[in-house]
Amino acid sequence: MAGGDLRQRRAAAADGEGDGKMGSGGEEAEVKGKGKGRKEALGWLEWGRGWMGIVGEFLFQRISASNLSNPLELPPLDGVSFVVTGATSGIGLEIARQLALAGGHVVMAVRRTKLAQELIQKWQDDNSEIGKPLNAEVMELDLLSLDSVVKFADAWNARMAPLHVLINNAGIFSIGEPQRFSKDGYEEHMQVNHLAPALLAVLLLPSLLRGSPSRIVNVNSVMHTVGFVDAEDMNLTSVKRKFTSLMGYSNSKLAQIKFSSMLHRRIPAEAGINVICASPGIVHTNVARDLPKLVVAAYHLIPYFIFDAQEGSRSTLFAASDPQVPDYCEMLKSEDWPVCACISYDCNPMNASEESHNLETSQLVWEKTLEMIGLPPDAVDKFIEGESVQCRYGQQKAE
Repeated sequence: MAGGDLRQRRAAAADGEGDGKMGSGGEEAEVKGKGKGRKEALGWLEWGRGWMGIVGEFLFQRISASNLSNPLELPPLDGVSFVVTGATSGIGLEIARQLALAGGHVVMAVRRTKLAQELIQKWQDDNSEIGKPLNAEVMELDLLSLDSVVKFADAWNARMAPLHVLINNAGIFSIGEPQRFSKDGYEEHMQVNHLAPALLAVLLLPSLLRGSPSRIVNVNSVMHTVGFVDAEDMNLTSVKRKFTSLMGYSNSKLAQIKFSSMLHRRIPAEAGINVICASPGIVHTNVARDLPKLVVAAYHLIPYFIFDAQEGSRSTLFAASDPQVPDYCEMLKSEDWPVCACISYDCNPMNASEESHNLETSQLVWEKTLEMIGLPPDAVDKFIEGESVQCRYGQQKAE
C-alpha cells in the first residue's frame, strides 16, 4: 500500500499540524540567529525536541507504518535507470534487489564489486521464474575517495545515457571509533555521508537532465535532528566540543539535508530534476552503542520495534518510484519552501528539523561544500546550461 496522497498532506505540514512529525515551521527557524551573531550550536529546546522525535520514532514507527506492505509494491520499472550506492548490504542491498526485480536497470555503485556480481547472480537464481536476465550491473565507487567519485561520474556520463534516479544510500556510522580522516583530508562521516554524495549528485546532473523527469534520493536519518553544522568547522577539528561518532554522524546527515535543500532551490523547475531525502526509520543494525544509555537499553531489549532492512528500504523505494513525488516536489518549489521534499519511514511527507529550515546556515553549508568537493560556486548553473565544469578532483574534466 502506498503512503497516501502527498499533495493532500502538504497543507497540514505547512501549518505545523497533522501526524505529529511536522515540527515548527520554517519561518521561526529562518530568522533564528539574525542580529545575534553566528549560531554555533543547537539550542537546548531544539536538541530536546530532536531526541524526543528519535525516541518517538523508535517506539511508534512500526505502528505508524503498519499500513505499508512488506515488501513495498512497486510499479513496473522497465526502462528506468537507477544508480544505487552502497548496494551490497543492508538497506542498499534491498533497494537494489527490489528495483531489479521490478524491471529497473540497476547500477550497483560499490567498493566490493565481486560481492555485487555474486549478489546479482543469486537474485537471478532465486527468481528464475522471471524468465529473463535481470538488468543489473556493477560499477566501482569508493566514497572515501573523491577521485573515485569523479571517475565514476565521468564513466557514466560518457555513455550519454539517461539517468532517471540516483539513490545516495551508502553511509557510515563508526560507532565508538576515534575521529578519522579520508585521504582527501576530510572527516570520514562528513565525506561518506555528505561530501561524496553531494559531488556525485552534481557531477551526474548532465545524465539526470537526459533522464528528466528524474530524481536524486538521499537516504537520510532522524538523527539529523540532533546535529548541527558549523560551515567553518565541517571537519570537526575545533576544540569547542569533544568529537564523538554520534556527533560526526548526525552532523553529516544534517549537512546532507541542508545541501539537498539548496540544490532543490537551485535547479529550475523546467529541468525536471527533483531532490528528495528519505528517512528509513530505525533499522536493525549495530549502530546504537553510541546513543544515550536509555535508548541503547530499549534498542536491545525491545527488538520488535526496530525495522529490518526490507522494511527500512520502503521509504527510499517510495521516493524513487512513486508517481506522486514529482508533483509534491513541484508544489514545495512553487511555494518557496525552505527544505527539499522529505519522506518519512511510513512513506508520508515529514518536516525536517528546525535547524534544517535555517536558510542562513544552509547557504553557508552549500558554499563550503562546493569548495570542499572542488567545484566552483556556479557549477550547478553551468551543468544545467549544458556547459562543462572543472573539478579539482579526478584526472578528467567533468562534463
